Amino acid sequence: MASKEKKRINLGLQGGGAHGAFTWGVLDRLLDEKNLEIEAVSGTSAGAMNAAVLADGMTRGGRLAAKEQLDKFWRRISDAGKHSFLQRLPWDRMMYGWNMDSSAPAALFDMTTRMFSPYELTPSDYHPLREVLDEFVDYNNLNENPAVKLFINTTNVSTGKVRVFETGELSAEVLLASACLPFLFKAIEIDGEFYWDGGYMGNPAIFPLIYGSSAPDVVVVQINPFTRTKEPRTAREILDRVNEISFNSSLMREMRVISFVRKIVEDEGLDPEKYKRLNVHFISAEEEMRDLGVTSKLNAEWDFLCFLHDLGRRTADAWLEENYDSLNVRSTVDLSRFV
Repeated sequence: MASKEKKRINLGLQGGGAHGAFTWGVLDRLLDEKNLEIEAVSGTSAGAMNAAVLADGMTRGGRLAAKEQLDKFWRRISDAGKHSFLQRLPWDRMMYGWNMDSSAPAALFDMTTRMFSPYELTPSDYHPLREVLDEFVDYNNLNENPAVKLFINTTNVSTGKVRVFETGELSAEVLLASACLPFLFKAIEIDGEFYWDGGYMGNPAIFPLIYGSSAPDVVVVQINPFTRTKEPRTAREILDRVNEISFNSSLMREMRVISFVRKIVEDEGLDPEKYKRLNVHFISAEEEMRDLGVTSKLNAEWDFLCFLHDLGRRTADAWLEENYDSLNVRSTVDLSRFV
């Protein structure tokens, strides 16, 4: 079999709690392609953590080390989740699949976080993910000798703007800020400014990849479904859909801008050196992910994470089979769908 032509890409990794294990599966498959070079990654929340662990592994020992690091990281996430009181009950397993919609602990947790802020519930600044991240990410190495450029997205609480931390600025605080849901955690302070989850303003942000990388393609690993055919009617369905729309809005806005700029470049003949013509691709499993509600983003059971990993790997495999030759040539997503 002839070897595949070498391709250079950037990755955009969405956030979504435990659903980030889908992205783990996608990355696991992409890393098998020896002629596929990942130049830079923009990540938010769980996507930021996947990005950091991927880059750490690549910096330590290349593709194999990155695959091993990601596997160990998600195993560690599952182990940490065993100590949480948010667990599926037998009734949930029979009636709601991977979701915890009828779970009494989840309902109590949801009600409590709506009545009390993390400042009232958690006197200390303890964060359950800090210890896990410190096990798998060497921040000095990533800042000084990265094999992959990183762009980590956060939301500045004061200005309401996206704040992108780049290689050279990375720390545990940056990753925790990118995943800081304000109803669950205190805002993360960095250099006197406070930050929340990057998903509100960049999930993920694409513009850093346009200006901070020379690769002509961005491959977005999509977790949150864009569309639903069924009208949300129950309180849970409405909350789930509001969550999806909120965390997709910034990405859809950037896709509209990219579509507009591409049209101008093509129609008006503008200088492509000044106005970059970006090829855009999406790896997603919208149909399968639609069945997973917001409560399943808190489900860290190993079987669930493996289900998502396998789904991500199969999805990426099918996507590569169909679209590999289009990389560095053309977009494989119709950007007009976002206009």
